[in-house]
Parts: sequence; structure tokens; C-alpha cells
Amino acid sequence: MNATSTIPLHRTPQAGFEQPFEMLHACHERVERMLRLLQRLRTHLAAMGCDEQARQAARDVMRYFDLAAPAHHEDEERHVFPPLLAAGECVDAVRRLQAEHVEMAALWPFVRAVLQRVADGAWAGFSPDDEGLLEQYARLYDWHVAAENELVYPAAARRLDDAAQAAMGDEMSRRRGITPG
Repeated sequence: MNATSTIPLHRTPQAGFEQPFEMLHACHERVERMLRLLQRLRTHLAAMGCDEQARQAARDVMRYFDLAAPAHHEDEERHVFPPLLAAGECVDAVRRLQAEHVEMAALWPFVRAVLQRVADGAWAGFSPDDEGLLEQYARLYDWHVAAENELVYPAAARRLDDAAQAAMGDEMSRRRGITPG
């Protein structure tokens, strides 16, 4: 892993809160980047050990899934899922996505503990349980992201008029401490 293999969060596609569904799609691109970084980290550790690049990659993944991912899930729980459930649209998919949010939140502390050992330079190899946990966490996002991008976001966007989408973007930015423009 070279210095360019870590993925700075600021180099991702730019979308503003005035286009909340574009922002949600951009978050998915960042999720996918972080999951690819996690996979490269695992490969790097096996080949090169727990060097500074590995420690930084672990910190990058932790920072994203500590801060951005929970805010993204909250965006969906507040703004995307309710109008669909109220309309009886995509109900099975939404219920599965909600259950996966719960599962992701429950798994994250265990995944984070594995990554923290790397970040601290205390990594002495992944146990089979560690490997399974990392794989399980990453695989949770496969169907999840695809279902949101291809089914749920388009359906929700059709249900929300311009004013509702503007209010959605304003709330998303305020919750992050950003004053809407």
C-alpha cells in the first residue's frame, strides 16, 4: 500500500445538501471507497505488516464509520424511509434496510475494535473470527447500497416535491452543524 492508496475523505464526489439525494448517493460512493480501503488494508497487513500506512488506513476507515455512516443512516431513517412506508411503497425493501442499519450498528463496535488494534500498532494478525467479522460487515453493504440506489432513493425522490427535498437537505445540513446556504 503506498501513500496514494489511503483514500482521503475530501477527494470524493462533491454534492451539496441542496440536492439531498445526490448527497446520499455520494455517501454511498464514500462507503464503497472505505470498504475497498478496508479490503486493501487486509491485503497490505498480510504482505507488509502493521506499518504506518496500515495504521492510517485503519484510522480512516474508523473515522468514516464512526461519524459519516451513522449520520447517513439517520438521513435515510428520517427522510427516505418514512414517505415510502406511509405510501405502502417498497415496504419489504425498507424493512430489510432498517434491519440492516440495526445490524450494522451492532457489528460496528466489534469491527472497530479489530481496526483499533491496527491503528494502535498492536495488530498481531487477524483471527478467523476477525476475518469473518470484517467480511460480514463489508458484505452487509452489498445489497444494501444497491437497493437504496436503484429502488428506494428513486421511489422516495418521486414522493418528495422540491420543497420537501429542500427541507430534507436543510435538516441534514443542520444536524451536521452546517448552516444551510
